[in-house]
Amino acid sequence: MAKKSRRTRQVAVVGEGSEPVRIARPIRPPAVEGPAKKVDFAGEYHYVIEDLKRIGIYAAALFVLLIVLAITIG
Repeated sequence: MAKKSRRTRQVAVVGEGSEPVRIARPIRPPAVEGPAKKVDFAGEYHYVIEDLKRIGIYAAALFVLLIVLAITIG
């Protein structure tokens, strides 16, 4: 396994005789959490149920087709 190496922070150099300057990362403000919202999942994901029904119908049809082919060929 290869040895992991840590990278040091980049140091910006301004001019030849000056001291190196560290670049600070911007500080993000803490996230403000509000009250939880009520979500109507049936309204938001109505298309998912329709897709699942369609997939179920296709799966059942293919399963029946496999049984019919197994009986006719075998």
